[in-house]
Amino acid sequence: MTDTTPSPLSGAHADEHDIATASRQTSVYVYEAPVRIWHWINAAAIIVLCITGYFIGSPPPSMQIAEANYQFVFGYIRFAHFAAGLIMTVGFLGRAYWAIFGNHHARQMFYLPIFKVEWWKEVFFEVRWYLFLEKQPKKYVGHNPLAQLAMFCFITLGVAFMIVTGLALYSEGLGQGSWADLMFGWVIPAVGGNSMMLHTIHHLGMWWIIIFMIIHIYVAIREDIMSRQSIVSTMISGYRTFKDDDPD
Repeated sequence: MTDTTPSPLSGAHADEHDIATASRQTSVYVYEAPVRIWHWINAAAIIVLCITGYFIGSPPPSMQIAEANYQFVFGYIRFAHFAAGLIMTVGFLGRAYWAIFGNHHARQMFYLPIFKVEWWKEVFFEVRWYLFLEKQPKKYVGHNPLAQLAMFCFITLGVAFMIVTGLALYSEGLGQGSWADLMFGWVIPAVGGNSMMLHTIHHLGMWWIIIFMIIHIYVAIREDIMSRQSIVSTMISGYRTFKDDDPD
């Protein structure tokens, strides 16, 4: 719905409870503690994975300061990558669990109301807003429709893809018959049995996530400033705070 009332809330995801709450106050509790904890742990894991993944794809030169048997640089890089990957996997499963048992905002990342015409209208409105073609933003308690679409494509699908391909590559080291091989050993044959091809696809997935991170950080800071609603602090406190459109 368009924002035609004094309420600081609009959008396809506005339910009656949100509208009633937002009309009475300028701060609404949105993201529960499990969602916020997952967000920051997942962000840290992705940073570690991207840095170590880059070095795995482009190994650093050999170090000549000490004897080779005293060095384990690449081993530490791989260990950090595997550890962060497993942490991200457990966190993603926990996040999926909370999407079922948490509030309705926790479920936004896992579904798209693609059959609702009004939702698509709001997606394109947000695109115009981010391109500076709209003068007044709409305000949402949860994710705006474009953010929901981006989260689903880059995080829900993107992280799931990286987990599956990553564990398939991890199964090579554990060997046949390992838990990773039993669960994800089918992935390498699915890409023609070419392990190097899967490495390349997995590496490209890393850049897919990096692109999202850059856009995500920019948009979050931009919305904090231009739409006069809290974005960054909301993922710390859990509360979405709305400011008056007219500071006077």
